[in-house]
Amino acid sequence: MEIVSTNKKARFNYEIIEKIEAGIALKGTEVKSIRNRNVSIGESYAQIKENEVFLHNLHISTYEQGNRENHDPIRVRKLLLHKREIKKLAAKVQQKGLSLIPLSIYLRKGKIKVELGIGRGKRLVDKREAIKKKAIEREIGRIVKR
Repeated sequence: MEIVSTNKKARFNYEIIEKIEAGIALKGTEVKSIRNRNVSIGESYAQIKENEVFLHNLHISTYEQGNRENHDPIRVRKLLLHKREIKKLAAKVQQKGLSLIPLSIYLRKGKIKVELGIGRGKRLVDKREAIKKKAIEREIGRIVKR
């Protein structure tokens, strides 16, 4: 498994409850751009419409050697999941305050996959606690190194 891109903001802004792996329907130049690591998932999100899951705001840069066959960098992309997985996701997302967030894009056995997380948005107090905890862990790490 080779990680191509991660969404660092997602783990800070959301409490991840469950993770699921999904494939993406891509064009040829998109695949080549992703393999060159020209992808950003920082502002992306997933949405369920008519028993299908779509990924919005995923920015895949145009492929440099692609000519007229190049793709639109911010088009809506379909995620490939089984019907039972989509129904399970839809039931969970309908609960109050839950969202579908892409956590990372990676290569597995030559295929490009997205790790989706079902998450609940953190409050400002929770974010501050996470920052304090990280600072304390850094300080402990510095002391241990000495």
